[in-house]
Amino acid sequence: MSRFVWLLAIVLIVAAGAAWLLLGRAGPDAEPVAAIESPYWWDAADQLVDVDGVTARVRIEGPDDAPAIVLVHGFSHSLESWDGWAADLSADYRVIRMDLPGHGLTGPDPQARYSVPQTVDFLAGLMDALEIDQAYLAGNSLGGLVAWRYAVDHADRVQGLVLVSPGGFSINGVTEDPVPVPIGVSFFLTQAPEAMVAAATGALYGDSTRMDPSVPTRVHALMRRDGVGEAMVERLEVFTLPDPEADLARVTAPTLILWGERDAMVPVDHAAQFEAAMPDAQVILYPDLGHVAQEEDPARTLADVRSFLSEN
Repeated sequence: MSRFVWLLAIVLIVAAGAAWLLLGRAGPDAEPVAAIESPYWWDAADQLVDVDGVTARVRIEGPDDAPAIVLVHGFSHSLESWDGWAADLSADYRVIRMDLPGHGLTGPDPQARYSVPQTVDFLAGLMDALEIDQAYLAGNSLGGLVAWRYAVDHADRVQGLVLVSPGGFSINGVTEDPVPVPIGVSFFLTQAPEAMVAAATGALYGDSTRMDPSVPTRVHALMRRDGVGEAMVERLEVFTLPDPEADLARVTAPTLILWGERDAMVPVDHAAQFEAAMPDAQVILYPDLGHVAQEEDPARTLADVRSFLSEN
């Protein structure tokens, strides 16, 4: 995720001039987001679930008695990141996804619990609240980091892991200590106009032309909800990546690791490090995809996920 921070800073420099020309004086008051509370952002399958004081937006689809799969999105995104997978998997799985604290319609945690261990606790609390005894877990980026760290101490509750460009190994010097958040990134998360968000979101793809034009509009609108941008800054301020190898060795669940070779956020060579550190892991690389492979090519990645799930 820290590479995402630095890339955002670079993207901001490139995008700022264009955004200013396109949008005029862009800032926190430049465009209203009154539509954020409209039904467009709330699905009939959504519900609010209290998780230790956090009112979380949760979407549950598929048969109630089917095997459960929990999908955990990445930094600055929301449960919609999994739309492509959920539409398919909900035919024969109980698909559960949520907006993490400080994201989407869940919004800020009143107690500002944004560290990785606290987010793992949130996931554990959500599964308890929904009475999910066992599930497959899938996570992208930050969500992948949270998913595999949950599996470390809850082996009996994880049937399998699917990790899409997960966080874990140190990037840009981030270890057990966080790095200062660049001022440009703070601006981006709290005030950036949609043109900047579109540029940064497109950088997550191996080929930005594959991005649905509605995606940056949604990401921007959700980031602009009260307190969400500030919560993301707070998350970055406490984000750490301690040496993961000892913990990865404790993950007993069968694990599928998917990685786009054009990932500009987390180096693709981390995939081999994950595979070497985990007892039961396999890696699939996609030469033309980027950091959000599940969004960029749902059909191709789903074929591999379906094969993995059928074997486990």
